[in-house]
Amino acid sequence: MPQIAIVTDSTAYLADEVKEAHHISVIPLSVVFGEDAYREEIDISKDDFLEKMNNADSLPTTSQPPIGEFTALFEELSKEYEAIISIHLSSGVSGTYQTACAAAEQVSDKVEVYCFDSEISCMPQGFYAIRAAEMSEAGHTVDEILDVLSDMRKRTKAYFVVDNLNHLHRGGRLNGAQAIVGSLLQIKPVLHFEDTKIVPFEKVRTAKKAIARIYDIFADDIKNSTSVQATVIHSNRPEKAEQMKEELSQAHPQANIVVSEFGPVIATHLGEGALALGWYSK
Repeated sequence: MPQIAIVTDSTAYLADEVKEAHHISVIPLSVVFGEDAYREEIDISKDDFLEKMNNADSLPTTSQPPIGEFTALFEELSKEYEAIISIHLSSGVSGTYQTACAAAEQVSDKVEVYCFDSEISCMPQGFYAIRAAEMSEAGHTVDEILDVLSDMRKRTKAYFVVDNLNHLHRGGRLNGAQAIVGSLLQIKPVLHFEDTKIVPFEKVRTAKKAIARIYDIFADDIKNSTSVQATVIHSNRPEKAEQMKEELSQAHPQANIVVSEFGPVIATHLGEGALALGWYSK
């Protein structure tokens, strides 16, 4: 049994078999419709969420896990593990990381908890959790794992395009959106994470050109890499995501590319139809 537990939150959207195989604990965020809160991947599925959102009178909101859920999980893990590494979505778009850190202080007499800000979300965040779990299973120390995660963070990137920026703008997640909101119908901006926040990277006309631009960014970034882990992420666009995976795999045989999804919390802010490409190079 590894001595270091790995925790992440539900926005990593790890498959059940991955969580089970690597003993990764997951704490859920929630989506809120009116007065009803649903923990993603527990109380509401991706399909049920999309149906609710499409039929709702107003956009849902999201909420981070209560600090009590973190402390309860950390205390439970302290019975079997000597330390915990807790990996979370970008602190610039959610308070989940800060809440995890506050909970770590509350349980410091029982177990050492090390919080890690992925500065990103979705499957790229999941890459951190998987790598940390693999290293824990191999007997590495906390410092060794955190050093590798910090190095990964320098080489992890994600670019995405959404059908409608209103979700991000109204949710307050798009820094700098004021400059482009007036042109929503004319442009498809390529977005990315910068300094923990979602910001426009480049304005491109048409979704097709936006995807092509992301392909170009990917190709340029990994041209000297011998090994790349990548993911195509989609919100209810499985056929397009599979097409992107096949095109990118043929063009870049050194890349291991998987298809993943935007779950309810992230889809609340990106909307249905969003597509992304995330990766880190070795």
